[in-house]
Amino acid sequence: MYDYDLLVVGSANADLVIGVERRPAAGETVLGSDLVVHPGGKGANQAVAAARLGARTALLARVGDDAHGRLLLDSQRVAGVDTVGVLVGGAPTGVALITVDPSGDNSIVVSPGANGRLVPKDVRAAGSLLEASRVVSAQLEIPLETVVEVVRTLPSDTRFVLNPSPPRPLPADVLAACDPLIVNEHEARVIAGDDLGGTPEDWAAALLALGPRSVVVTLGAEGALVADGEAMTRVPSVKVEAVDTTGAGDAFTAALAWRLGTGETLPEAAAYAARVGAAAVTRPGAQESFPTSEEVAAL
Repeated sequence: MYDYDLLVVGSANADLVIGVERRPAAGETVLGSDLVVHPGGKGANQAVAAARLGARTALLARVGDDAHGRLLLDSQRVAGVDTVGVLVGGAPTGVALITVDPSGDNSIVVSPGANGRLVPKDVRAAGSLLEASRVVSAQLEIPLETVVEVVRTLPSDTRFVLNPSPPRPLPADVLAACDPLIVNEHEARVIAGDDLGGTPEDWAAALLALGPRSVVVTLGAEGALVADGEAMTRVPSVKVEAVDTTGAGDAFTAALAWRLGTGETLPEAAAYAARVGAAAVTRPGAQESFPTSEEVAAL
């Protein structure tokens, strides 16, 4: 019996957003809108998305002992995430400084802060959390050696899901544990190299050759491609009026990881995750846009 459907091991950031008419040139100062602070970070986003859908969710992360850290902890608890694994202190909370122009284009500078202090010994100390979790999901906004330790500590019957964002080449033991590895085209090219061929099926085949048990390639409005070595299946998206795509990939990953833990096949879980991602883009923001299971069913 598992205490948690999903354990997310990853980042927690405060997103500091300012709207600007145009981004400044070197040495230039421009005036912007009022500062808006949102809870964010790929790990925190995934945990909130899963919990809002009804998954029993825990988060293993690190935040600073500061106002941003308290904001992130509050957002997790309100969503229903168990924060027993969230460590406090060691560095200021991670921050993303975001400027957004009228066209919606943004520029982002990330200070990892406490995310960079989530280290392998923290994973080892949280061994009971991993033992209690049906599925573990991770990303790469924390040190790679911490993700490696997750794989080494992972119980044999616990499934591992990885979204390698921001992308970087991955060790063979991490790739071998992924079931699935979830990537977009850019991430696929960083991990497998630029010589991938022209279709998502080519990308998935190149990634599978590196050792993952399964691969999901996200294709935005075109849905997703799932591949497990035996078959490749296209999963269509749900047509909606997109307002803001921020966090939609995190919602997709969280939903897919949770549904795999319930026993669904990879194509079934990806189809559900595509509906979750579609619902998320119909509202502005990241965590505040994530749907409940009732809202997903309404699609």
